[in-house]
Amino acid sequence: MMKFKSQFVFNRSQQIGIFLLVVIIVVLQLVYHFVDLSKNNIPTGINEQDLTLFQKKIDSVKLAASAVKTVKIFPFNPNLITDYKGYALGMSPGEIDRLHAYRARDKWVNSSEEFQQVTKISDSLLQKISPYFKFPDWVTSKNSPARLRVSNPVKKAFEDKIDLNTATAEDLMMLKGIGEVLSERIVNYRNKIGGFVDDLQLKDIYGLNYELREEIQSYYTVKSPPEIKIFSINQASVIELSGIPYINYELAREIVNYRLLHEKIGSFEELAKIKEFPSEKIERIALYLSVE
Repeated sequence: MMKFKSQFVFNRSQQIGIFLLVVIIVVLQLVYHFVDLSKNNIPTGINEQDLTLFQKKIDSVKLAASAVKTVKIFPFNPNLITDYKGYALGMSPGEIDRLHAYRARDKWVNSSEEFQQVTKISDSLLQKISPYFKFPDWVTSKNSPARLRVSNPVKKAFEDKIDLNTATAEDLMMLKGIGEVLSERIVNYRNKIGGFVDDLQLKDIYGLNYELREEIQSYYTVKSPPEIKIFSINQASVIELSGIPYINYELAREIVNYRLLHEKIGSFEELAKIKEFPSEKIERIALYLSVE
């Protein structure tokens, strides 16, 4: 007679595992029937003090959000409103787009009434933001470049022009062909050299071609040049020369070495013989030096 081996015979380890599984199942069943697992009874680990601090954080966020709606407005030129600026002021996308379309035709808004006509903003919004409008001083001036702009500008008399050393970037942007980048570049360069000594120095502005310089000089000129000390090129030290615009320390040292070698520099044109001397800027360098 054949003997069959049972498939349900377990070793010691398997028996312990089965026993533990049964115990776990029984425990889970007891928890399910006898323990209240409702949300109200789940311990959160947050005491009353923690809740108070959390509420304060929520209140601070709400306060910050409300503060965004009441951002302090500083005076600005409404012609230069960007998408973000317009949104912050409360303008709709359509109102902002109408302003940008108007400006794209090379036209400028010169009054609060004209701004409303172009953008179609409401009376209430205009009343809120118009006190902060800051138009260039010449908007109401008879010498306004915005009014006198022509394809071939005619040179005005010196007394009728505006001082180039007092013009703001926004003022310069009113000129045809002078955008935000160029106007800022002109003002930054003027500040860097301590003020324009002569209109010639407009040549040093990167991107400012002959036509644009003519446009600027039709309405502007240097009327209040800064007080500068004119150095003798045959007596100035390396330090004194290196303090002049267009001349760095290395070039100043080359000038002094050339002067010592040749005993004297007879003319500004002679400076062109010096290695790496910016001969194209001799006429501007001559504003700060003299040849004796």
